[in-house]
Amino acid sequence: MLNTILVALDDSEIAERVIETLESLMLSRNAQVILCHVFPSSDSTELPADRPHPDSPKLSYFQVEKQLQTYQEKLGVKSQLELVSGDPADEIIRLANIYKADLVVIGNRGLTGVKKIVLRSVSTQVMEEAHCSVLVVKSHR
Repeated sequence: MLNTILVALDDSEIAERVIETLESLMLSRNAQVILCHVFPSSDSTELPADRPHPDSPKLSYFQVEKQLQTYQEKLGVKSQLELVSGDPADEIIRLANIYKADLVVIGNRGLTGVKKIVLRSVSTQVMEEAHCSVLVVKSHR
């Protein structure tokens, strides 16, 4: 049974699909959902395609918090928010461990070919290193 679900969201269009997928899961009333967003550390020089890029419009802490609260209101289960900064994959894995998550739900923007091999995506790293199951929601193609 899924008691604790960590949902990793960023400010991309895939976040809506992640929430839709979460809503389609049959969760028990006792389930707890942690909606998290990781603000990438400013010291990272090269970011893979599924991580926010420095030239993309950055959302403020309060904008992200407000968006997560909107998602939170849609959920029919107990939930809380986690907004942290650091390496996205490392922080998602850390939060999954802290909350003893049964499942991590994360989006994937769909790296392909050489980019997939050379640039390790956040979702791939989370799948490989998390100590629980990981549900990867793919973007529309």
